[in-house]
Amino acid sequence: MADSKADWIVSMRRADFAAAWAIAQRHMEGRDPARRDDPALPYHRRWVWDGRPYDGRHCLVRCYHGLGDSIQFARFLPLLAERAASLTVEMQPRLIDLMADGQGAIRFVPFDEAQPLPPSQCDLEITELDFALRSTPADAAMPYLSAQRAVLPWGSVGICHRAGGWDPARSVPPELFAPLCARTPCISLMPEPTSLPVLNPAGCPYDMRATAALVAGAELIVTVDTMIAHLAGALGKPVWLLLKSDPDWRWPLGERWTPLYPSMRIYAQPRAGDWEAVLAKVLRDLAVHPAAQAEER
Repeated sequence: MADSKADWIVSMRRADFAAAWAIAQRHMEGRDPARRDDPALPYHRRWVWDGRPYDGRHCLVRCYHGLGDSIQFARFLPLLAERAASLTVEMQPRLIDLMADGQGAIRFVPFDEAQPLPPSQCDLEITELDFALRSTPADAAMPYLSAQRAVLPWGSVGICHRAGGWDPARSVPPELFAPLCARTPCISLMPEPTSLPVLNPAGCPYDMRATAALVAGAELIVTVDTMIAHLAGALGKPVWLLLKSDPDWRWPLGERWTPLYPSMRIYAQPRAGDWEAVLAKVLRDLAVHPAAQAEER
């Protein structure tokens, strides 16, 4: 194939979605149909949609990637539901209660890796929805998730320092958050105890509704590239995203903002591994953020 994955990544980072979709279309046309949803591959490496029509058909969306991916691309589910005869979403069990709120026309079922649902008239993987629908983030309503707000002190900042274990370079040493915790009331959004001086030293409950309530109740979220970032963005909360110097394909290079989440501000490493500079910039910007006034209240 003439187009490489690198070309697609460049297009996505530039928000040149038309170019990215053209690359994806050519890639799809060169695929072996026998390898669709190939059980010999791990779920996160499978492709599902083969270009078949979805208008007026019974559709099944499968969530084969991480929680953050499912949250990011869930914005497109209502757009597909408007065009399909019916829509079922096979989703990670942890997300269903949060996602199903206000989505009466969409049926959500838990994804069981050992026993996935049989094919429907049209199957798609959730991260294929923008390509299949030819829809950009601007085409979806924002915010597209809601949660009851936890009662927190005014000015509380939610913090998350660690990403998934498969990419340790996304995580920040927790001690670098100590100056932030000393500046304003903080809550940990990690599901484990912490020695940082936060309001909840036992950590955040391992429950998506409870986590969403803490995110919704905070004035600001400061997080690494993980599910919490997508949750905060989907809820429309101000969120400062801490990125490594060579970030994932979905984040722009050299920019402070992203079309994925209008309420998000990006703080990228100036050099690989330099989290100190990133947190120093966060502290400087926090000084003029409303959350910084907590001490005076």
